[in-house]
Amino acid sequence: MNYKYYNSNNNGQDDYGLKCVNNQGYGMICKDYKLEFPPQHQDTQPGMEYLMNPRPIFNNPYYRPAGKLIGKVAIITGGDSGIGRAVAVSFAKEGAAVVIAYYNETNDAEETKQCIERIGGTCILLAGDIKDTSFCDTIVKETMSKFGRIDILVNNAGVQYQQKSLLDISDEQFDLTMRTNIYSMFYLTKRALKHMLPGASIINVTSITTFKGEPELIDYVTSKGAIVGFTRSLATNLADKNIRVNAVAPGVFWTPIQPSCWEAEKIPTLGSDAPMGRAGHPYEIAPMFVYLASDDASYVTGQVMHVNGGEYKG
Repeated sequence: MNYKYYNSNNNGQDDYGLKCVNNQGYGMICKDYKLEFPPQHQDTQPGMEYLMNPRPIFNNPYYRPAGKLIGKVAIITGGDSGIGRAVAVSFAKEGAAVVIAYYNETNDAEETKQCIERIGGTCILLAGDIKDTSFCDTIVKETMSKFGRIDILVNNAGVQYQQKSLLDISDEQFDLTMRTNIYSMFYLTKRALKHMLPGASIINVTSITTFKGEPELIDYVTSKGAIVGFTRSLATNLADKNIRVNAVAPGVFWTPIQPSCWEAEKIPTLGSDAPMGRAGHPYEIAPMFVYLASDDASYVTGQVMHVNGGEYKG
């Protein structure tokens, strides 16, 4: 790995002491860097960020908040790590209180909470299975009990499993993928919507694979395509209520879903086929979520925003 580091211009008082990537993955200040991911694999999903080498970069120390989300309350599924973590930290910087729903990644979740609190934000953690409607009820109930409102819902949690052929995808795996990636989105959105007022924002996470296909992720791509349809239909349904619904379609990002899905030998080439020649880091996509969550996007609904290093342009 080759990094070029630059010291802070703020007398060392960065928002989180971020001068380079440390072993907790807390951002860096740099102008030129190259990351190469060594072969690695995790045997369980969801993956654990604290086990990744190198750690994903989730915090941009050059980011200058503008108070775009002051007074807002955001629920983020899968907010413990990866893109969800970067979004949670960015929302907190912009003034939002953050509710992170996660499965069992306790180390990652606690680390994210500590980061948010260290920068002066408010965060609560809720552990459970979003495939379970009772947990979705709990997320909404606890959010309303603590904060009394829901302004932003980010449906980010998901799983993906590499299989060489359709014949290798068991009925059980297909059901698990669909229930985790799309059923849970329906369950939680339906429950949160009862408490969302005009001006609220729902942001769903789909994938570049929906638009270009991926031969070894057939069930995953199917679920992500369903998310696009859900987003566009719900946006039309809620337009007259001034509740916006959009989706973000990431390209290849260095997040725990990668080593927990792909065989180890595939990891070093992740993102190499994008025009920019690399995978993205979570901090590079988080501002898109800030935009969609804020009043800056007051006339944006039913859209799919692509952030993928130039790989897909449609």
